[in-house]
Amino acid sequence: MVLYTPGNTSGYPTEKIKSGIRFYFLGGAEEVGNVGCIIEDNTGTRLLIDYGMAPTRPPRYPSESPPVSDAIITHSHIDHIGMAPWLVGAHGTTLHGTALTAKVSEIMWRDTYKVSSIEKYPLSWDKRDLDLALDSWKTHKIGESFKIGEWDCKFHLAGHMPGAVMVEINTPSARILWTGDIDTRNSPNVIGASPISCDILCLEGTYGARTHPNRSEEEQRFVERVKEVVDRGGVALVPAFASGRGQDILRILKRDAPHLNVHFDGMGTRLTKDWLLFPEYNNNFKELMKTWKWVKRVYGKSDRKKALNADVIVTTSGMLDGGPALWYLNRLNSNKSNAILLTGYQAEGSGGRLLLDEGQLSIYGKMTKINLEINQYALSNHADGPSLVKFAKDCSPKEIILFHAPDEGISSLQNELDGEFKVFLPQNNKPLFLNL
Repeated sequence: MVLYTPGNTSGYPTEKIKSGIRFYFLGGAEEVGNVGCIIEDNTGTRLLIDYGMAPTRPPRYPSESPPVSDAIITHSHIDHIGMAPWLVGAHGTTLHGTALTAKVSEIMWRDTYKVSSIEKYPLSWDKRDLDLALDSWKTHKIGESFKIGEWDCKFHLAGHMPGAVMVEINTPSARILWTGDIDTRNSPNVIGASPISCDILCLEGTYGARTHPNRSEEEQRFVERVKEVVDRGGVALVPAFASGRGQDILRILKRDAPHLNVHFDGMGTRLTKDWLLFPEYNNNFKELMKTWKWVKRVYGKSDRKKALNADVIVTTSGMLDGGPALWYLNRLNSNKSNAILLTGYQAEGSGGRLLLDEGQLSIYGKMTKINLEINQYALSNHADGPSLVKFAKDCSPKEIILFHAPDEGISSLQNELDGEFKVFLPQNNKPLFLNL
């Protein structure tokens, strides 16, 4: 099933821009994920930032992009990169990103294609588009200036995951900073984002209504819980996102509990091999290498059976929507000494959310009661509300656009920033004009 045909269903405005800058969100306004935004001015320069899909069940897709010669991909999570193959296949778009983002894109796209085939959800691109997209990358280093049309662009570290960037865009009339997904704190694998002076700040607000607990204290609480489970003879199952969270968990366990027998399964094993090719994007590459040699990697059925006797199993999917985590959970569920330790956000409709709310989830099509203790830890790599507000103030913009946020995140950030700044709340498929 094809979701849209190039040029036939795009609602993008056709009128020329006389002055100012037009922002047009194809997705990601008033919602988390599904990001895609066209930025254009009267020089004729048109740029798309990100083109993702929200990996919900069923997935949510952005609106069709108009023809665009260049797109910047801030990082490799599927809600920012998932629809890029269609973009390249339909419009011949050049994709700009870091070398690490370009490298891991193949794993992310091939996994998306595989899951769409298994779960029978529509995907508007095919393997031919995927191959074209892999050849369309133009990579840039952090701090390197590059031109797109009449604009000068530059990448800055976003702190969200290795290879993730914020985008500084200098147009003739304004300097724009697009944050992408950011974290201002240092985490095991990345250094936090630093503010950049700008005129227009496009600020994500995923956790705009929350205040994270102290990161070090939360990591220690997680490790102590793992030790408790192991000491009573159980296995700690840690569902974790393949790109970022899983590697963070391994670094934490290696640092604070190196005596444990830890196994790593799922797509994260392949992604980590790509990480190892780009040491410049890691906070402490030597420690990552030591951790990679220390952890036992699962590559097949025999390894998976051995992992059932581990102290800790770190594996995908982070929201318990599939992957090896369900295979392990199905076998660990009979022993109440075992436990499930969730380390990330559990979206509405996900297996993890159902588990938290009802103590059950679907395993291979059968609704199954889970008899194990369940704990959740706030180890997100998104900045929280107070950090986002401080970051915004330190950037000293004239105007702020809030995106990639739930309703409560938008409301909280707007209340904190309105008055001191002009705050704009974009809507998907409606143009937003800013004139400085």
